[in-house]
Amino acid sequence: MPRESYNVRVLRKKALASLRVGVSTFNGLDDDGRTTVVLLSLQHAFEMLLKAILESRKDATVFDKQTQRSITLEKAINRCRQLDEVKLSESEAGVIRHLDTMRDAEQHWHLIVDEGMLFHSARSTVTLFDDLLQRAFDDSLSNHIPLRILPISAEPPLALDILVDREFERVADLLKPGRKATAEAQARVRTLLAAEAVADPDAAEVRETDVRRVVRGVRDGKNREQIFPKLTGYTSEITGSGITVEVRLAKEGALPVTYTNNPDADTASIRIVDLEKKFYMGPYDLAKRAGISRNYSLALRRHLGIDNDDDNFSHLFRLGNTNRLRYSDNALQAMKKTLDKIDMERVWQSHRTIPWNKRTKAPPCNQPGCILPKQISKLDRD
Repeated sequence: MPRESYNVRVLRKKALASLRVGVSTFNGLDDDGRTTVVLLSLQHAFEMLLKAILESRKDATVFDKQTQRSITLEKAINRCRQLDEVKLSESEAGVIRHLDTMRDAEQHWHLIVDEGMLFHSARSTVTLFDDLLQRAFDDSLSNHIPLRILPISAEPPLALDILVDREFERVADLLKPGRKATAEAQARVRTLLAAEAVADPDAAEVRETDVRRVVRGVRDGKNREQIFPKLTGYTSEITGSGITVEVRLAKEGALPVTYTNNPDADTASIRIVDLEKKFYMGPYDLAKRAGISRNYSLALRRHLGIDNDDDNFSHLFRLGNTNRLRYSDNALQAMKKTLDKIDMERVWQSHRTIPWNKRTKAPPCNQPGCILPKQISKLDRD
């Protein structure tokens, strides 16, 4: 049971208060500002809950070392994913990112959220909030909120893939020649783009260039799978009924997504990726989070070929004459999984020297996951 400090109690109280506001507004009779208040309140509820979880752990922090300010929701998600006792999964992180992306688009501009989509987000939020409360604090949402005030809807809950398909058809109808409803279609497209955050953390931002590309793709007659390939394979598991319904994100077989630097590539929806947000850890930070020394971390990176995987694990930022190799959460997860299967001392002995160094002979690596043939890291090459 984690310690219950003053900060933890305050953050949990704020999280529950925001959740109550969001749920009460969702069930309220006033439509004016309803979507805005629901999204802002539920997003804030999650941010406070995740920070309460981090604050309750001795080895975690909610403050950024450089800015000395409280971390963002995205960083809180990443840090909670690294806590074994919390086990925030990829799909659960996607639920929070989806909510946060819609909140950002609504707060700073506007979007149109279908009632079914809003209920899906609200209900999946409450389900995940309750799950995290139980896993992190051995507490239940029913101890704080009566079941009768949980999000309710006049229509039966629908799975995410059905809601996305239905909304895509509405957008296509609005963009038919002669309709003159482009602005409304764009507002609905922003909601669909926000939904991609359930599948990809790099899509956790809605840009107008993406909106225009989607509109152009729809007018060209491309289907939903071509325009939103990341959402293919994602659905929802809905259990229970009435006020006891639970909604959890589920992933089936998603279509492959191609990453390209070519702006003329034949695709309907190209998302601009903030590489500094995806690859945010330096080598020292990566070693600390993996729980190993810097030397061991270097050897393990060479063992797995992490420094050479541009798409998933690492990225080399070139700033003038300075090169900085940064790492993503995928690199950290790969290292943690491998540590349970290998003899780290043997990996260190085999990879402590760079492959082309002929002066020092290293014993061959016989540990699982070793890249063959051996590759030289970008920084070793440079």
